[in-house]
Amino acid sequence: MVSTSSTMMPLGSHAPEFSLPDTQGNTIALSDFSGAEALLVMFICNHCPYVKHVRAEIAAIGDTYQEKGVGVVAIMSNDADKYPEDAPEKMAQELLDAGYTFPYLYDGDQTAAKAFGAACTPDFFVFDRELRLAYRGRLDGSRPGNGLPVTGADLRAALDALLSGRPVPEPQLPSMGCNIKWKPGNEPGYFAV
Repeated sequence: MVSTSSTMMPLGSHAPEFSLPDTQGNTIALSDFSGAEALLVMFICNHCPYVKHVRAEIAAIGDTYQEKGVGVVAIMSNDADKYPEDAPEKMAQELLDAGYTFPYLYDGDQTAAKAFGAACTPDFFVFDRELRLAYRGRLDGSRPGNGLPVTGADLRAALDALLSGRPVPEPQLPSMGCNIKWKPGNEPGYFAV
């Protein structure tokens, strides 16, 4: 299993625009989260062992923080042609199996992943009420096989600090997981000539 670290978008960056279909065919956009206390955007997928390792905690964080007024959304950006286990119909089943209560969006052309600088699954981004990036990085220190419990400590600390008006704790450590499965010629930094 090859692991990739998140790219760590600069703090203070404005949330990139997105408008993507969810698992029921509804279109969900950044503007749907206006007025939220904060916004948590997660890049995940169905097949990644790193995501499978933490999916129960992702579901729990979604439940807990949606009740506190946080907008929560997950985006799947992998090439579903090469990774059919991440196809939209499989995403709908994963939503049910994992108990996700937040929208799970399909980024078929990978524009959202590029706009956010998402590099791995899972990759987490927390924006404040003004949609400025306040946290990017890992869920916690647990990884498949390292023996550490999955607690969501880093992400929960960031969300709790933001909701209480305190600075988000430092240092912010990068997330680690499977790389985004880019479509041929769509890799970040690729420019057609």
